[in-house]
Amino acid sequence: MPTNNAEAGGGRRGTLAKVSLSSVSAAMAEASTYPLDALKTRLQLHRSPGGAGGGGVIRVAAELARDGGVYRGFSPAVLRHLMYTPLRIVGYEHLRSTLASGGREAGVAEKALAGGLSGVSAQVVASPADLIKVRMQADSRLLSQGIQPRYSGITDAFTKIIRAEGFLGLWKGVVPNAQRAFLVNIGELTCYDQAKHFIIRKQICDDNLYAHTLASVASGLSATTLSCPADVIKTRMMNQGEGKALYRNSYDCLVKTVRHEGITALWKGFLPTWARLGPWQFVFWVSYEKLRRASGISSF
Repeated sequence: MPTNNAEAGGGRRGTLAKVSLSSVSAAMAEASTYPLDALKTRLQLHRSPGGAGGGGVIRVAAELARDGGVYRGFSPAVLRHLMYTPLRIVGYEHLRSTLASGGREAGVAEKALAGGLSGVSAQVVASPADLIKVRMQADSRLLSQGIQPRYSGITDAFTKIIRAEGFLGLWKGVVPNAQRAFLVNIGELTCYDQAKHFIIRKQICDDNLYAHTLASVASGLSATTLSCPADVIKTRMMNQGEGKALYRNSYDCLVKTVRHEGITALWKGFLPTWARLGPWQFVFWVSYEKLRRASGISSF
């Protein structure tokens, strides 16, 4: 595959280019699929026995639209991806190259480790923005009850959380968040990487839009299946404010969720999560691969 001088040897300009291009692609993907993320979060916060079926999804979607919460929390969501996505994408490529010795291609296990570790490190950095996004999304429910939302915006949220819960309060839920990131990035990065190279190696098609689309569909389904339980726990832990906490820790949240709502509750929001991850993956990977090629950087 072609490379340029900026990319060769992991040069600084090549790395900065990848950071910039992945940030642009992530912002495009986030903007186009954010309403589904808001729906997923609202479903995960519903504490009723069993997972939400199709009727439940439609009902909650109508409630979300009525409350004006479709794009609430969008600013911290974009801020999160400006940190999270470049770190995990560039980190994955670096780890993938490091783990592959002697010029050979990295194996599946090595790619999975690279995906998991890069996802965890990126999520720890981006966790405060994720926390604010979740709480602002959850606040849209308060409006329907005539209750003033906790936060008027991203700056207000940062200020109030630090004042009430301390600076480390911004990292509330970081453990289930990191667990989710480990799983979702195995699903997203490793599966996309493997699927795309399998498609090309088997000559199903060239390294083009068709290959990127097929690989993104596979990675979206894999990531959703692996990460949904951790995502439910993460969302509920992060939504706990400074008042009386429903859960002591992520394990307590897991046990109580399964005990009171059943095992299927761990996959609440699966359909909107998959419905969002599929298009998100498509928009991100297609645009990112196109931007890399236009910039003279080799394919992912």
